[in-house]
Amino acid sequence: MVWQVNKSSVQVMGILNVTPDSFSDGGLFHVQDAALRHVEHMLAEGVDIIDVGGESTRPGADAVSEQVELDRVVPIIEAIRARFAVPLSVDTSKPSVMRAAVAAGADLVNDVRALQEPGALEVCAQLAVPICLMHMQGQPRTMQQTPLYQDVIGDISQFFEERMMVCEQAGIARERLILDPGFGFGKTFQHNVDLLRRLGEFSALNLPILVGLSRKSVIGGLLDNRPVEGRLHGSVAAAVVAAMKGASIVRVHDVGATVDAMRLVNAVVG
Repeated sequence: MVWQVNKSSVQVMGILNVTPDSFSDGGLFHVQDAALRHVEHMLAEGVDIIDVGGESTRPGADAVSEQVELDRVVPIIEAIRARFAVPLSVDTSKPSVMRAAVAAGADLVNDVRALQEPGALEVCAQLAVPICLMHMQGQPRTMQQTPLYQDVIGDISQFFEERMMVCEQAGIARERLILDPGFGFGKTFQHNVDLLRRLGEFSALNLPILVGLSRKSVIGGLLDNRPVEGRLHGSVAAAVVAAMKGASIVRVHDVGATVDAMRLVNAVVG
């Protein structure tokens, strides 16, 4: 299946974590039957693309081995591709998982480490799929300890410009790239708020922007420390703000509510 960013409307990416320890839905969908039921549910709600992840990147998360991630991700991608006609993304930083997932049917590589792991650039240069480069300061286990920026938008933009240049030098065409500023990945509460407020400034980079704010701690913080299960309305509101400020893709847990919201945004803005 050939997938590309829709330039005329905001697309909704549904999250499918096949992990036991993700911050919001860990342990819910790591059994294949449950994962497939969730895929069917997201399709009924109007999802545009589904992002499959086999390693939690929440703050403090432990790394998993290459084989464990392959065992989690590849069978579910194969199973989804055999049953449903839906574009699939693989959320991984490991070159071997990228290669195996695309061979199994993934249409997009979504990398929180922006192809900085050894071999990732070379593998993605050989894969004929789009690549999402995310900004993260530090690593998941330590990224929230002391995040520091001179200017959060300027520093992230500089990082993106450097990674875009490296990608092009490796043979990855600029047209294949999507950028994710990485809400919650090595950012304080105020960094995240400023990032959303100034999101439109990334339009200067002339590439699609993916935003993942769903159920994150900044939503809870803005709602008087609301727990994860109470962040639906705030997450939808954040997706609307992101879309109004130029996001091309919103990555979410709550597909149905977000699809409805994006229909309104697309009708008014798109």
